[in-house]
Formats: sequence, C-alpha cells, structure tokens
Amino acid sequence: MYKQEFFKFRYGIKAAFLCLSVFAFHVQFLKAQEFTKYVNPFIGTGGHGHTFPGATRPFGMVQLSPDTFNEGWDWVSGYHASDRSIMGFSHTHLSGTGRGDLLDIMVMPGTGPIQLFPGDKQKTKGGYRSGFDKKTEKASPGYYAVFLEDYKILAELTTSKRVGFHRYTFPKSDQSHVLFDLFHGFKNDSVLLTGIQLKNNSLITGFRKSKGWAEGKEKDFANEHIFFAARFSKPFNSSVIAKNGLRMAGNDAVTGKDLKVVLNFNTKAQEAILIKVGISYVSEQAALANLDAEIHDWDFDRVKREAEKEWDDALKVIEVKDQGESNKTVFYTALYHTMIAPYLYSDADGKYRGFDDKIHTAKDFDQYTVFSLWDTFRAAHPLFTITRPEKVNHFIKSMLSQYQESGLLPVWPLVGSETNCMIGYHAIPVITDAYFKGFRSYDVNLAYKAIKASAMQDQFGIQYLKKFNYVPTDLENKSVSKTLEYAYDDWCIAQLAKALGKTSDYAYFSKRAKAYANVFDPKTGFMRGKKADGTFNPGFDPSFASYGYSDFIEGNSWQYSWFVPHDVQGLIHLMGGKDKFTQKLDELFVQKSNSNHDKPIDITGLIGEYAHGNEPSHHVAYLYNEVGQPWKTQEKVQEICNRFYTNQPDGLSGNEDCGQMSAWYVFSAMGFYPVNPADGKYSLGVPLFKALNVKLGNKTFKIKAPALSPVNRYVQAVRLNGKLIDRSWINHQEIKDGAELEFVMGPGINAKSSR
Repeated sequence: MYKQEFFKFRYGIKAAFLCLSVFAFHVQFLKAQEFTKYVNPFIGTGGHGHTFPGATRPFGMVQLSPDTFNEGWDWVSGYHASDRSIMGFSHTHLSGTGRGDLLDIMVMPGTGPIQLFPGDKQKTKGGYRSGFDKKTEKASPGYYAVFLEDYKILAELTTSKRVGFHRYTFPKSDQSHVLFDLFHGFKNDSVLLTGIQLKNNSLITGFRKSKGWAEGKEKDFANEHIFFAARFSKPFNSSVIAKNGLRMAGNDAVTGKDLKVVLNFNTKAQEAILIKVGISYVSEQAALANLDAEIHDWDFDRVKREAEKEWDDALKVIEVKDQGESNKTVFYTALYHTMIAPYLYSDADGKYRGFDDKIHTAKDFDQYTVFSLWDTFRAAHPLFTITRPEKVNHFIKSMLSQYQESGLLPVWPLVGSETNCMIGYHAIPVITDAYFKGFRSYDVNLAYKAIKASAMQDQFGIQYLKKFNYVPTDLENKSVSKTLEYAYDDWCIAQLAKALGKTSDYAYFSKRAKAYANVFDPKTGFMRGKKADGTFNPGFDPSFASYGYSDFIEGNSWQYSWFVPHDVQGLIHLMGGKDKFTQKLDELFVQKSNSNHDKPIDITGLIGEYAHGNEPSHHVAYLYNEVGQPWKTQEKVQEICNRFYTNQPDGLSGNEDCGQMSAWYVFSAMGFYPVNPADGKYSLGVPLFKALNVKLGNKTFKIKAPALSPVNRYVQAVRLNGKLIDRSWINHQEIKDGAELEFVMGPGINAKSSR
C-alpha cells in the first residue's frame, strides 16, 4: 500500500502535492479494509508466472495494466518485473497463461514532441516509451500507479467491470498529449483493421479487429473484435491521426491497419486529465453505453474505493485468523489471482458476440470467456463452488452457449473464438462437479447433449479412442496424455449418465473410463505409448518430454503416469499393490531429471521429477493418503508451499494459468485438495494456518490447527465437529453445511493416524 516516502519524486514536481490526496485516502481506507492490504499483485510478474499487476475487478471484462513489452514467452501478460520502461496502458490482458494475446486499446500519456512508435525497451529516448523507478510503482486490488520519468507524469489506473479509468497528473506544458495506439497488441496477434472516430473534442470511439491465438475460419478472418469509447475530463485542443506511421490532416474518421491518434492539451502544473474508456466486443455504441452505465461522473477516487470494496468483499470469504503476515500475503494474493479469470464478456445490456460471429443476448446470466480449462478444471473450478458459488451457474451457461453457437463445449475459449489449446474436453468435469454439488440453474438435458457431442466427435484422437479404447501413438500426437485425460472426462460422463438414468451411456463411458489401463506397461511400471497394433512404442524413456511428437503434452511419463484421479485404487493395482505404488511415488520425488534438449519450458518447480510448475502434477502429493501414509502427503505439501510460493515477483514456480496455480495453494493452505475434481471429495493434507473461517452464506466452515508450528508439523488426528474421523477425506456437503474441522498437530509421524 502507499506510503508517503514512495512519492518523494526527484523530478521537479512537488511530491507533497502529488501524493497528498492519494495518501490521505489510503490512510483513511486502510482503517476499514481487512483483506486487500494482504494482496501483492506483483507476485507472479517475475520468473515465469506471467501475471499482470494492473487494475481489474473480480472476473472483470477490463484488465487495465502497463505493457512493458509485447513479444516473447515471459511477456505474454504484457509485463515482466525485470523491465524498467513502459510502452503504455492497455485494457485487456491474460493472467498467467503460457501463450500471449490481447493487450488491446493502449493509452500512453506524454509531453514534448509527438512520437508514434514505442522505441526500444532498453532505450526510452526516441519513442513514446517512458522509463520508471520501481520505487514509484504501486499496485493493489483495483488500482495501479507509476511515475513516468521521461514525462514527469503520475499515471493512476482503476476500473469498473467494463470501463478503464485513467488519471494522469501532468506537469506544466503546452505539449502535453495522450496517445491511443490501436495497432499495439501482442506480437502474435495479426491486426486486420482498426478504426478511429473523433466524435467531439472530449469523446472518441474506435475498434480493433485481428486474428490472434484463437482459431479462425480463413486467413483474413477476424476472430477478435473489440470496440471502445473514450471520454476526456478536459477537451483536447487539437488532434493528430496517423495511418501507417504517416500523419493525416483534416480527418475525423479513419480506418486502416495501423492507426494511432494523439490528443493534444495545454496543462498547468500538477493538472490531472482523466479518461474513461469503455470496451465492448459488440460495437462502439455498446462500448459507450457500457461507459455511461458504469461510471457516471469523474470521481476517480470513488471508483477506486468501489473496486477495493468489491475485492475486499470477495477476499473476505476466507478469513485467516493467524499472525503469519508473510503467509497471509501469499495466501490472499493467491485467492485474488483465482478471481481474475474467467472474464466477463457480455455488455451491460447482456449482449455479446457469439462463436458464430452473431450478436446474442445473455438473458438470465452473464456471459464469460477465457476458460483455461486444461488448467482450471483441477482446482480453480472446484474452489469456485466454495468461494464464488453465485458464479458457477453463469460459467456453465456460458459454456452451453458456446455449444449452441459452435456445436462443441469450450476447450480454451478466448473472446468469442476457440483456441483449442491443450487437450481433453474438460468443461465436462466442471459441469459434472457442479451438477452433483447442486448447481442446476441451467438446462441439464442440454448440458448432457453438449457433453456427449464433445465426447463423441471425430477429431483430436477421439475417433481412435472410440475404436481402440486408447489413443494409438502411431496415429496421434500426445497419445498417452490424451488417453488419460479422456478417460477421466469419460468417467465424469458415466457418473452423470447414471444419475440421469441413461444406463447404456453409463456402461459405454464407464468402459472408456478404463482406457488408462490400456496404455500402462507392467514391465516398466509406467504409462507408455501404444501403437494401433497393440505393441508399445520402442525406445521408451520415462523422462523424455518434448513440444514435438511425443506421447505426453507438457510433461513426461514420470509426471503423467499418476493421472488416474477417478480410479486411484485401480492404478495402485496396476502398479503391483500399495508397496510398489508407494515405492514408485517415493522415487518420483527423488528421481534425477534427465532433461532432453527440447524439454518444454513449462516443466518447472521440480522436486525430482515432480513438476509443480505445470498442472499434471498438482494432485500427486495427495496420493500418499491412498496408501495409508498421510504424513508423506503432509511433508510434500508443506515443502511445495514453502518452496514454490513466496511474496516475491518470482513467487510462483510456473505459469499462474488463470487461477489454477493459486487455487492449488488456497486449497492446500486450508488443509485439503480435490484429487478427483468431480467426486465431491477433498483429500486431507495439513493447513498452513492455525485457524481459518470459510464463509458460506449464513454458515461458516471452520478449520483449526491450534498446535501447528514448525515443530508440530504432522497431523496426529482429525476431528470433524469434535468427532475423530478415520478417513483421509471430507466431502463437499460437510463443508457446505458448516462445520469445524480440527487438525491435531504433533512433532512426529503418527502411523496410527493412517486414515
């Protein structure tokens, strides 16, 4: 949070004037807030976390954040903590993904001669970039600020759900200006057409159409449409529109591939110019309607307070009652990161652009996009059923609308188009989990029809799965990963079919759920590629991983051989029983990684061959519970939490992945985790705090571990509502009903507590 000394700028601007109102507001607000003060949005902006530090609302359409660079793997969010110059502030960003896109509608204030290109990020002179001192950069939920050294401008950002609100405090200058760069975006995003209209001297509108990460129909098909409307608190004196780098005269409405507009002002010392930028994926008129519907005045501080209040209300669903300040920051930042994605996609009037490129209206729900399902089905969506139950039906209705518009459930949808990134049909466990937890405010028959359509299609190796009951390695890339993930999703379908009385479907998908056994090699003890003729692929190396042709996606056999979350006991049997299973699990965490030269960079956060930086490993530490050795789960979970989650920019061990990396931590810090994300059970671990309260409407689920300490790190017994339990899990209904879960802690392993 802000401290006055951070605003003692050394640039000829009086620090006291710049910070007085902001600082006074923060001192007053801190008295009321409880939880946002523990959030550090810079966690994950370094290393390979790929998060952004800017302002957004929970699940908001706008992510208003600085862009320091727009190409390369560690800049997919547009920002990296290692940079010291800023290109500008754009309105859409991806949170923690492994691939880049968006960075739409970039705004950059400046003074002096107009520059139309950003320039080199290492040399701010000669472009519209500005250097900045990290000491002046501040971020908190719903707010971001930085001092732009080259222009002596204090930039502050906040948002409503669909509107970015900018406040730029300028020095005295007759060459002050604000640039809108519509060509700017992530480098992989191919701009097809942009447009700008100067409506009057305080309102501009425009659009950007591009072909990005998402799959398009043809080469020149725009699968990303975004529209904006920007109002200014002060009329601009003049304007310059540049097309393809050339300034144009006498034009108020221009279209072209590369458009920029510069609005010019005369400013007094410490004069603030405010800009409200509404966005929409429907039209410019809709963007303007969103703007006017959500922010009626020019009170930046009020909108900022409302953003902070909304975040505080969202975060206080879990109350940590412990004195560990550092762990609180890691915990609440993780909880914060779980509520950035999915993104709101429908306008204030409910309209949105569908997967058929037509305009639809979400009549009884909000439409959402950016479902990173290969990641988030594992823990983030199960967490939403506890922390954000009011969103669950909206998310499912959004998925079903995609089915109605495109014929399939989402895989990895991005602003109106499908990327088909990663594998599986993991909308299915999300829907199944919600159904069995009582979330059914959607057409269940339509949902089942959509589920079957995705599971019975003839692409992505599913055509081979239907024929062989596994995906053959000589017919399909990433065959073993696909077999394992399809098997899990098919188990989910079988459970739903059984509940709906669809007997034949239950039998069929139950058989497909056993497909994992068909790619298990009893001689090596690993999952392994099998050819269509039934023989295993020769030359097997369980440590081999590759982005190219291989049996596994973003992992190897060491990491993927454990992915049978729906039938762990069946996997134990395949591996030769509990002793051999346990021995192999022990080996996983001490195995020396024999990395090949093209090993995927996603495989990070290693403990032996366990890779916490990528999702296939996320349930593995909890598997010791299944063989009666819960103390090993406790040891591993604590090690992972302490090693791979810190209060630093590089405090995540891998891509944050739209909330999944953080959801793992939130669950584990509470003392349990959904090994099978759709069976309503949570495998017990060990909490990181002595006491937490989870608020569930008018009920509270209390978690206690009063004797927890660095010495007392092992669970001796577990009590639910005061009664000892002899199982290694709790179920969702027990949480939902409100209960007290107590972990009795001690200094040593208690073999008798093997649940």
